[in-house]
Amino acid sequence: MKLKRKIIEIDEDKCNGCGQCVDACAEGAIQLVNGKAKLVADNYCDGLAACVGECPVEALKIVEREADDFDAEAAEHYAQQLKAQRSTSEPLPCGCPSTKLETIGSSCEAANQPVSQTGSDSALTHWPVQIRLVPPFAPFLQKAHLLVASDCTPIAYPDFHKDFLTGRTVLVGCPKFDDTEAYVNKFAEIFRVADIQSVTVLIMEVPCCSKMPTIVEEGMALAGKNVPTEIVVVSSRGKIIRRDKLAA
Repeated sequence: MKLKRKIIEIDEDKCNGCGQCVDACAEGAIQLVNGKAKLVADNYCDGLAACVGECPVEALKIVEREADDFDAEAAEHYAQQLKAQRSTSEPLPCGCPSTKLETIGSSCEAANQPVSQTGSDSALTHWPVQIRLVPPFAPFLQKAHLLVASDCTPIAYPDFHKDFLTGRTVLVGCPKFDDTEAYVNKFAEIFRVADIQSVTVLIMEVPCCSKMPTIVEEGMALAGKNVPTEIVVVSSRGKIIRRDKLAA
C-alpha cells in the first residue's frame, strides 16, 4: 500500500560509493549498484535516517513522498538473505567493489614464485606509520615529501618500497573503516605545523578508497595550504591505472 511518508533520497551525483550508508542500514535497504548507493526497495526503508549521518559527502537526506509502506517482516527477511550471502562468501549482488572476492591465480603464477631479496633494504625511515598514531609535531614530518597510502596499496603494489616509499615519509590508513573526520583534522594540523614539500596519495581503484584524496585536500584547505599533490590509483592486480597531478 502506498502512502505519503518519510523515506531516504540519494543524490547519485554527490555519492562517491564509499558504502558507509550500506553498513549503517540494518534493513539492507541501501546497496551499491555500479559504484553508487541505491535504495533497493521503498518497503525496506523505515525512514528513521540512521544512514544519513554516515554519509561523508551529504548525498543522503530524508524526504516525504508517496512510497510503499515500510514492511518490517520483508526487510528482516531481506537482511537475513544478505547476511547468509556474506557468511557463505558469495559476492553480494550489489555490494561495494572493495568486498568483491577475487583469487589472483594462474596469470600471476610466475610473480608468486620465491625470489631472492638479498641486499634489498626497507625504505621505511620512521615509526609509527598509521595516520591516527603519528603526532603532527613528529620530527620526520618536517619538510617531508609525504606519501599517504591506503592500507591495501603496499600489499597490492609489488614495488611499493622502491617506487613510492624511497625518499618519502609515509602515513597509512583506511578511509572506509577509520574515522575520516579525525583524519581531516590530523592532516590539517600536519599541514599547519610541518613544512610539507609535496604529497603523493596512493589509493586502490575501489570507490571507498577514493575518499582518501578528499580527506587530504580538506585537511590542506583547513590549514590554508596549497601543496603540490599527485594521486596514484592502483588496481587489485597491482598495476598503476591512473596518475593525476593537482596544480599547486
